[in-house]
Amino acid sequence: MTMNQKLSVAAAMVAAVILAGPLRAEGVFETSITIALPPVLPPRVVVQPGIQVVEDLDEEVFFSGGWYWARRGDLWYRARDYRARWIYVEPRFVPYGLRRIPPGQYRRFRKAEWKAAREAEKERRKEEREEKHHRHHDD
Repeated sequence: MTMNQKLSVAAAMVAAVILAGPLRAEGVFETSITIALPPVLPPRVVVQPGIQVVEDLDEEVFFSGGWYWARRGDLWYRARDYRARWIYVEPRFVPYGLRRIPPGQYRRFRKAEWKAAREAEKERRKEEREEKHHRHHDD
């Protein structure tokens, strides 16, 4: 290959990279955010199958599929390590269970309070069933 041919091939490769636009890989764009988190995160708690939430943070931080996830408005970001850059992810690549969680539901989440609320709800339902059972037999 002559020097001119080598230069032509190199120029074509550079043009292809420039024309390709922003770097992108399967739904992940090179748009990132910074999230101010403590150096050591509080424990993660399973809140749904395959979804954990980090306890007691002002911002909701989830863990699912080997990634940390955070939402800013309608946009989702992920990072392998919560201290790393958080990269934007197209909605179609966000786990379905995460997309279904209402914003703010797990902000400042505390497992002990959540557990107590769940137990209270179970007790309330049990009492309703018993009351309904008694009414049915009293008729």
